[in-house]
Amino acid sequence: MAAANPAKTLQDELTCSICLEYFKDPVSLDCDHNFCRACITQFWEGLATNVSCPQCRVTFPQRNLRLNRQLRNIVEAARELRLPSGREPEPERLCEKHKEPLKLFCKEDEIPISLVCDRSKQHRDNTVIPAEEAAKEFKEKIQAHLKMLREEREKLLGFKVREEKRSLEYLKQTETERQKIVSEFQQLWQFLEEQERLLLSQLEKLDKEIVKIQNESVSKLSEEISRLGNLISEMEGKCQKPVTELLQDVRSTLSRSGNGKFQQPEEISPKLELRFNDFSQKTVALVETLRKFKDTLPSALETKRGESLGTFRQGETAAGDCL
Repeated sequence: MAAANPAKTLQDELTCSICLEYFKDPVSLDCDHNFCRACITQFWEGLATNVSCPQCRVTFPQRNLRLNRQLRNIVEAARELRLPSGREPEPERLCEKHKEPLKLFCKEDEIPISLVCDRSKQHRDNTVIPAEEAAKEFKEKIQAHLKMLREEREKLLGFKVREEKRSLEYLKQTETERQKIVSEFQQLWQFLEEQERLLLSQLEKLDKEIVKIQNESVSKLSEEISRLGNLISEMEGKCQKPVTELLQDVRSTLSRSGNGKFQQPEEISPKLELRFNDFSQKTVALVETLRKFKDTLPSALETKRGESLGTFRQGETAAGDCL
């Protein structure tokens, strides 16, 4: 069926639902609704991450705008045809009581009235001016308020930009601090590993020397035990022989038994004892140093907590005061 008013239908199709004018730089959303690029961009200002279509309220995770070249060409053609743009004018409002056009405005009651209302008792002593004049005055006031609101919005947008910039600077600072912490702990870990290897290497050398001394001492003791065992067997055998054989070379036998005394070796050399004591002192120093480190580091970090961010905020405040 043909449209009742094709011209109006065409106007509606070529009109932005936000500004109610012909499309300027028309773009399409993912829901296929069309808007002026500037209108939809201004509508989305201040919204959260998810944005919506003002016509169907469908939400989108991203602000995807596709230029509608075909619609742009149709709008340009309509302009060439000099078709009136926008919506049809609303019918003139009439006074509900007298059914007359509202040509006047009562300042006291702040309502539009008709000529008949002006002559009525209700508005006779009030200040009445033409409705066009009142509309002009109020339009100027509205424009002044709009100017103030736009200025406030610009201030808030500037504040938003500064806050986002400040947050990015904070994040850069935290990333720098993170890299410093990782680097310092890696260096500390490497240093501790080197010290650990050094101490364990010294301890291993000390173990080897102790084992060497022990082996030498055991070897000497084993040799002497074997020699004494042989001498004991010889002396026992000598006692079991007849008198004549027992007396033969008895002095030599007694002389060898006199050499049976064995001098006990030192359990550990003085040098080794000194080295062992020195290593023990290193271990005590290591334990004490690590204990102090574990006690000092948390308290030191506790006193520094919040200083970096606070210092940065003070710097921002000072910079803002200078501006």
